[in-house]
Amino acid sequence: MTAERSEYRPARAWSIAIMLALMMLVNFLDKVVLGLVSVPMMRELHLTPTQFGLLGGSLNWLFSISAVVGGLAANRLSTKWLLLTMAAAWSVLQLPMLVASSVWVIIACRVLLGVGEGPASPVATHAIYKWFPDARRNLPIAVLHQGSALGLLIAGLAIPTITTHWGWRANFLVLAALGLVWCAAWLVFGAEGSLERVAHASSAKRIPYAVLLTDRTVLGNFLGHFAANWILAMTLTWLPTYLQLGLGYEAHAAGRIFALFVAVTAPMSLGFAWLSQRLLARGVPSRIARGLFVSVMLVFAGGLLAALAYPGLGPTAKTVALALGSGMSLIMYSVGPAMLGEVTPSVQRAGVLAMSNGLAALAGLAAPVITGMLIETAGGSTSHGFEQACLVCGVVLLGCGLLGTVCLDPQRSQRRFADALSGTEDVAGTYPLY
Repeated sequence: MTAERSEYRPARAWSIAIMLALMMLVNFLDKVVLGLVSVPMMRELHLTPTQFGLLGGSLNWLFSISAVVGGLAANRLSTKWLLLTMAAAWSVLQLPMLVASSVWVIIACRVLLGVGEGPASPVATHAIYKWFPDARRNLPIAVLHQGSALGLLIAGLAIPTITTHWGWRANFLVLAALGLVWCAAWLVFGAEGSLERVAHASSAKRIPYAVLLTDRTVLGNFLGHFAANWILAMTLTWLPTYLQLGLGYEAHAAGRIFALFVAVTAPMSLGFAWLSQRLLARGVPSRIARGLFVSVMLVFAGGLLAALAYPGLGPTAKTVALALGSGMSLIMYSVGPAMLGEVTPSVQRAGVLAMSNGLAALAGLAAPVITGMLIETAGGSTSHGFEQACLVCGVVLLGCGLLGTVCLDPQRSQRRFADALSGTEDVAGTYPLY
């Protein structure tokens, strides 16, 4: 730890964290735009709710594969150039949306966009970990995901305005331009961190993936990320439609409420990450400060989401419950990767983070389609169908959160991996999940 601190440069590290947060801002603008133009798009292209759910989920069709491939590549390649290549691809892939008239062309664009975006979060997280020591990682990763939240906030305010004045397709031209501007800035100011070189001697050994991927902390993180991504995918794709067609808000009001939704959830995520980091600084074991902390948040979030199916709630209460539940679940995106970084050797970290994203992408694939199907099953009632989808989401969050209370224990995992590296256990064969 002393060697890490001697190389830790806070000002430069935070400049990289902010640059990567801006990248995530663009990334989430790309993700959420489809939901915010859903009503005019569905009308122009004559889409059913299930078809639009399929379109919304198409971003995740190859997301898992690309996340894992990109993460494994980041174990060996420069994160600066990987991130630049990905962001350039996102920007170019916005342009066909300006003229696409076929649903299948739009799906193809979204699938390819998912290929480019799949590795973004794990590679960006891996890049930040090269600048910050373990005890300081919660907050910069939370800031990274505040870029995502800021993207959603800007989207809620700007996309309805752009759509009103220039049509829904104009948003994709703006996104292409923003992506290219970030690429130019990253080319000039981006850099690779140095902490990994300092710590290399102690972390160069690799743990067999048979051991890594059967560890409770790793598996618990995978499940927690899956649950958090379920609610994220559902709200990004369907919340604007729910606000307009389900709760009766007009487009600009729905956009402002969406922005307010983000303005509430983003500080919650940042505050929870800060609190977890403060607990660690006070000597609270990671088992509690990280593992139990995020598990309890997921359980509470699940309860709030499930409550939306209760028929007695009014529109305001439903919006508040959805906002609070979403804000609590977002903690998984900052503290979860920190736990994986805590227990995984740096030479394998990007790959494990990517595998977590890959599994979570399956939730991103399923949630929008299931929501669309539930809306159709409800006779086209967006309100009733979306609230039933919230009940399903609540069950997913509750189940994964409860499992997390049992599974997430970084100290136990570190002891297990130390035994594996020292050769005191038969890592090639059966290894106990303790």
